[in-house]
Amino acid sequence: MRVSAKVDYALRAAAELASTGGEPTKRDAIAAAQGIPVPFLEQILLALKHAGIVRTRRGPEGGYWLARDAAEITLADVIRAVEGPLANVQGARPEDVAYTGAATPLRGVWIAVRANLRAVLDEVTLADLAAGRLPPRVVALTQDPAAWEPR
Repeated sequence: MRVSAKVDYALRAAAELASTGGEPTKRDAIAAAQGIPVPFLEQILLALKHAGIVRTRRGPEGGYWLARDAAEITLADVIRAVEGPLANVQGARPEDVAYTGAATPLRGVWIAVRANLRAVLDEVTLADLAAGRLPPRVVALTQDPAAWEPR
């Protein structure tokens, strides 16, 4: 899986908002705390706003905050807001692709890949990140030494 800068920044910005306890946070403060370029962050926050993940208010007391409780927002929600579906094949959903001959089983592979992405990204919430902990099933996946080996 390739994680784009946009996804990485969006998750970091959302985690930062989750750590504020619902207080409005200025865009520049989020950018500084997470090392995100402000122009890029503006695009991300707009996408998150359109997806109903963040709210915003202008003015000296304004800023950005999560639209729902951090425990109700998964990492998958944030990723979908900024990049669309978790898994696609040449822009199509895995269930919509068709192969012939020896490649026929690939459709099942892409479905399984999506299921495994969901198993992690739909389980971890922004509240988990803000609390500095991951769900036990996700932690268990990191305990396998092979998970840390680059390939």
